[in-house]
Amino acid sequence: MDLSFFIIRFLVGGSIIVGVTWLALQVDPKYGGILAAAPITTLLAFAFTYSDAGQATSRELLISMFWFAIPTVLFILVLWLLMARYPVLPSLGGAFLFWLVAVIALNHVLSGV
Repeated sequence: MDLSFFIIRFLVGGSIIVGVTWLALQVDPKYGGILAAAPITTLLAFAFTYSDAGQATSRELLISMFWFAIPTVLFILVLWLLMARYPVLPSLGGAFLFWLVAVIALNHVLSGV
C-alpha cells in the first residue's frame, strides 16, 4: 500500500471519530450515535478493501462484518447495562471482555460451518 493512500485512509477514519465526538458534545448525543452506527465505516472498509483486493475478498469481508456485528451490538448493550451500576472504566473493561468472549465463540462456531 502506498504511503499517501495510508495517510488518506487514516485521515478519513479519524475524521469520522472527530465527527462523532463533535456531534455528541456540540449538537446531541443521539446524532453522534447515529453517525457512529451509520454504515459509513463499513462503506469505507469495503471500498478500501475492494480497491486493494477485488470483489472476492470484499465479499468475504462483508459476510464477516455481518456476523461480527452481533458481538458489537452485545458490547454496546453490556456497556450500557454496566454503566448504570459501575464507573466507566470497569464498565468498558467488562463490556470489552464480553465482546472478546463473544467474538471467540462466534469465530469457533463459524469455523465449523
